[in-house]
Amino acid sequence: MRARKVTLGEEFVLTSMKNPDVLVFIASDAGANIKKKIENKAIYYKVQVIDSFDTDELSKAVGKNNRKVVLLEDKGFIKKINEYLNA
Repeated sequence: MRARKVTLGEEFVLTSMKNPDVLVFIASDAGANIKKKIENKAIYYKVQVIDSFDTDELSKAVGKNNRKVVLLEDKGFIKKINEYLNA
């Protein structure tokens, strides 16, 4: 958050997904409409989407309440997250 490499909120994430070097987290308990919008846009722009975490876990990770969608823009951080998730 401090590095300003995180985007929160459905509309902001949808507009930021045009860059293919991003990673999107969507809460596993998010609504069907938001999941469909994010997943369709991710397929179009070839963006990786992870839905392994629920709203509470995502919210705690970014230090905000009730967050359903989080977008990361830092390439090094994305690479490290992928290493941990694939290990």
